[in-house]
Amino acid sequence: MDKAKFSVHKREEGTIPEIINIIPLREEVFFPHLISPLSLDDEILVRAIKEAMSKKELIGIVTLRYDVEIPVSADLYNVGTAAKVIEVYESTPNTIKVLIEGVARIRIVEYLQPKPYYKAQVEEIREFAEKTETIDVLIQSVKTLFKLSAMLGKALPKDIISMIDTINNPSTLSDLVAVYLDLSVDEKQKLLEMIEPQKRLRVVFHYLNNEVQLREVRGKINEEVAKEMTKTQREYFLREQLKAIQKELGEEDPYLEELNKLEEKIKEVKMPKEVEEVAMKELERLRNINPVSAEYPVARTYLDYLTSIPWNKKTADTLDIHQAAKILDEDHYGLRKVKERILEFLAVHKLKEKLKGPILCFCGPPGTGKTSLGKSIARAMGRKFIRISLGGIRDEAEIRGHRRTYVGALPGRIMQEICRVGYSNPIFMLDEIDKIGIDFRGDPASALLEVLDPEQNSSFVDHYLDVPFDLSNVLFITTANILDTVHTALRDRMEVIYLPGYSEDEKLKIARQFLIPKQIKENGLENNPVMFHDQAIYKIILDYTREAGLRNLEREIASICRKIAKEIVAHEQVTKEITTEYIEKFLGPRKFFYQVTDEEDRIGVVTGLAWTETGGDIIFIEASQMKGEKELTLTGQLGDVMQESAIAALSYIRSNAKRLGIDENFYDNSEIHIHVPSGAIPKDGPSAGIAMCMALVSLLTRRPARREVALTGEITLTGNVLPIGGIKEKVLAAIRAGVKTIVLPLKNKEDYEETEKEIREKIQCVYIQKIDEALDVVLANKS
Repeated sequence: MDKAKFSVHKREEGTIPEIINIIPLREEVFFPHLISPLSLDDEILVRAIKEAMSKKELIGIVTLRYDVEIPVSADLYNVGTAAKVIEVYESTPNTIKVLIEGVARIRIVEYLQPKPYYKAQVEEIREFAEKTETIDVLIQSVKTLFKLSAMLGKALPKDIISMIDTINNPSTLSDLVAVYLDLSVDEKQKLLEMIEPQKRLRVVFHYLNNEVQLREVRGKINEEVAKEMTKTQREYFLREQLKAIQKELGEEDPYLEELNKLEEKIKEVKMPKEVEEVAMKELERLRNINPVSAEYPVARTYLDYLTSIPWNKKTADTLDIHQAAKILDEDHYGLRKVKERILEFLAVHKLKEKLKGPILCFCGPPGTGKTSLGKSIARAMGRKFIRISLGGIRDEAEIRGHRRTYVGALPGRIMQEICRVGYSNPIFMLDEIDKIGIDFRGDPASALLEVLDPEQNSSFVDHYLDVPFDLSNVLFITTANILDTVHTALRDRMEVIYLPGYSEDEKLKIARQFLIPKQIKENGLENNPVMFHDQAIYKIILDYTREAGLRNLEREIASICRKIAKEIVAHEQVTKEITTEYIEKFLGPRKFFYQVTDEEDRIGVVTGLAWTETGGDIIFIEASQMKGEKELTLTGQLGDVMQESAIAALSYIRSNAKRLGIDENFYDNSEIHIHVPSGAIPKDGPSAGIAMCMALVSLLTRRPARREVALTGEITLTGNVLPIGGIKEKVLAAIRAGVKTIVLPLKNKEDYEETEKEIREKIQCVYIQKIDEALDVVLANKS
């Protein structure tokens, strides 16, 4: 339908004939009182209109339910509008334009003639509306909202607002407003079928209210967009003017100059061909982005990273093995295996130019020089050194980077550090790899699998950069205190080199060569050097530290140096030499005592050896017997494996009681209690099995256990002693505690002989294969 008008004239009741011609209407609903032109191109419908016009009869306008080519009666709604043909305009022989006026609502009673056009029996739908206060309020509200809608931009005919003020009939008003509402055909048809004017007016009010609210929101949004567009356009025009001024002055656009420099840099860094294509494509995209756009700095930062990566920039390796060995010896005392492995790598690298970097893992207690060793390797090879700590990292993006879709996205730590150092073949130390976390943001350890695999890392793809980078030239070194918490697949990719603790003699030499000169320099004592006697250093090592590494030893030496610095500044008598007498004066009472050498042998108390994250240590296994009923009590916060070792030891003794000289019924009326002191510290592992067995034998045979003898080993029910780990750490712990003899499984003989000769000369070692072989070594005769 084209432009519509409304008639507000009253009509005489009972003027609707019973039988009228039906004109189907597509995708529109025709309301009473509406005057509107109607275009028809169907020859049959044209004939129906002309017949009604000639006879001055009304026609029925009924909306189609579905848009079908040839409608049947079922495709038409049951309620329509009776209309009067006002005028017919003939456009072509088969097309006419008709001006019709809606008269009243009608209901189809029955279709009488389907062809050539529909005739139907109809009945008029009478409307009744009492004048009430509610209707008056609704009429005023609908008029107000309708005017407000027009003010908010609704397209309406010019005279419709003035016409609406003259309408006070609820039926006529609701039909008028319904014509101009943005409703679907079904919603308008429901309004046509509503007989009660008040109800229809309420629904129209609801639709109109929603439309007004929507227009208000849309108006606010459009206003904000217009303001923003005005601001952007203003900036654009100002920039264009600035460009014109700069052109007149012979100056170049700073943004264009920046992009040209960026293009030159892309060509200078000699990227791989596929990476250069990505960079140039991104640069072209950057040229088309407005510099004030939020996307501009994102693309600019991305190109900065691409051009700052050292694609082909390497340091020249120092492949002189003798020079490298000299540097390693200067920086670190001992560590023979580690140094040999580095020199082997240099030797192979000298023979073969293209060599995939090995993945080394330094595993050992804190303070044994794992991190500083990485710096020494870099110095020996002439490479740059990078170190990142992985302790506490829980986000996979720390390794692989964030995708650029995220706000504030950055490359991962691997690529960031390589960009920072400026070379593609550094020594890269991943510190504390055993302390990586895992949570909902991903598993960083799994992300490291590609980084630390020489077969895969030649095409490492950072999520942010999204281009491959060759990490095979990087020599990765990882450090860990223990390997139990390291991902199994990650552990498989690394060549593990164990760094055990230092002996007292090694600590003395390290203190002389490295720690004391370092602390003298750091505490400003170069002009007043202090001399430490060997016995004084030994006293610090034995009485004030108990560790596998050197950190606490260095702290105690630093403490002495600070006190001497205070003497100098306070103009007091300056201590020139540090002897054993000065140690207690400067450091206070001794902190550690070695009970093994101080106490006498006791029944049921055996000295065992344990491995901890901080090195080795001694433990005491205590056993006691009391009246009870076949019960074994274990205390000292023992783990499952250690508890099972105690049960195995008791079972072995019960099954061999007669041969061991023990009453075979000892367990019938007694309770055995095994305790391991330091109850606040969790303990676990199978290596205390032999010590627990000896403590029980000592208790049950009443033979005292020698306190200066320490033992370690796993036991079986058949009496075999199996090998265990951490031999060097345990041997050093025994020596520190004043143990004279250690008992080891025979299969650990090679491990023991790998320790330095100086260490082996300080202690006697007895090897055993069977539990019985330890009896006379550990247990003294009855007094």
